[in-house]
Amino acid sequence: MFLREPPPGEDRDRHYASDRESDGYVNNLTSLWCWRSDVLEAFTALRQMTLEGSTLSEREVAVLVAAAASTLSDSYCSLAWGTRLAELTSEETAADVLSGAPAQGLSERERLLANWARAVVRDPNGTTAVDVERLRGVGLSDAEIFEATAYVAFRVAFSTVNDALGAQPDAQLAREAPGGVLAAVGYGRPPASADSA
Repeated sequence: MFLREPPPGEDRDRHYASDRESDGYVNNLTSLWCWRSDVLEAFTALRQMTLEGSTLSEREVAVLVAAAASTLSDSYCSLAWGTRLAELTSEETAADVLSGAPAQGLSERERLLANWARAVVRDPNGTTAVDVERLRGVGLSDAEIFEATAYVAFRVAFSTVNDALGAQPDAQLAREAPGGVLAAVGYGRPPASADSA
């Protein structure tokens, strides 16, 4: 990343310890966001609040994030969420979503959510009432449409900070990604080398 390592402190050390416990290493994005641990915590809570009580499925959320991240050319979130989507669907389906190809492994509802995420990222002023009506047509409620849109917007903000300040995908993240997912992510910042992990 372009910023220096944040100085040791109780908050930083707590986040680093949490990463080591869950992932076995400190994520590059954690190092970046620990310049303002309070902002990281508040932003994470806000993102999570968007989906609390939501009826959007785990698969649908993974589709939204993978479609949004790939549209942004955010390699970090694409690898993380592409891997998650592959676990929930298949490697081929995840690779299709990341590359913008028609994904046969998705339901019509999931396909329209992917299209919606891409539209929100590319040109939010270009969306129309017809687009929203299509989402309603596959059973999405207005509350779900709002939640999906807000969640994509929060993911865009998160990716923008990571990408602008040079957070590279972790070497471990790239190593653990399925081959199809890794091949589909030919954009954004390259993964960190194993030496820097």
